[in-house]
Amino acid sequence: MTDVTDTSAARPPRRPWIVGVSGASGTPYAAAVLRALLHAGEDVDLVVSRAARLTILDETGHPFRDAHAQEDLRRWLSHGADGTPDAYDPDVASVRHWPAGDLAAGPSSGSYPARGMIVVPASTACVAGVALGLSKDLLQRAASVTLKERRPLVVAVRETPLHGQTLRHLVSLDDAGAVVLPASPGFYAGGSTAQQLVDFVAGRALDAAGVPHKLYRRWEGELGGGRGGVA
Repeated sequence: MTDVTDTSAARPPRRPWIVGVSGASGTPYAAAVLRALLHAGEDVDLVVSRAARLTILDETGHPFRDAHAQEDLRRWLSHGADGTPDAYDPDVASVRHWPAGDLAAGPSSGSYPARGMIVVPASTACVAGVALGLSKDLLQRAASVTLKERRPLVVAVRETPLHGQTLRHLVSLDDAGAVVLPASPGFYAGGSTAQQLVDFVAGRALDAAGVPHKLYRRWEGELGGGRGGVA
């Protein structure tokens, strides 16, 4: 007798982290978060805004195109924060890319199963759009859905200085349940390279999302404990 047992029921349903990349400078932060999520065995849904594509091109010298998303993503994530090519060998098979203009995409609906969302880096325009509920593109819509469904939302704002209106938008996001996480590297972890400082911010974003990682040396109450470098 042929065994026709459906083994698909044994596989857990896909519940990705949504990573939104806006047009602010700081694409190495996004790359570090994405690599760490993949290293942790997490599925990822990726939304790259139109402005972010220009920033990726400017900061890496390479394009990010919808039609070549997997290829371009792998090349982007293989670069170090200082621009060193082939510093990493990422496996991007578990990343699903959604075009920013696709407002019918999975993450646009609250019924789409997602763990939460990390916006990194978050521009002030993105912050304003999410705080005001504009949903002008998929990134903003997915963030709004994350808030309304009471899922974790981490907003890694990358701008300085901040004026009053942006500060009010950030307070609104905090009131709505988001974690506002300025892209501010800490130096107590012993970071001395661009990558180590980037990894600190990425690690703090993952801490806020509850994703385990080993991106930076944690404070243990010992002065000078980070001088030996990052473990």
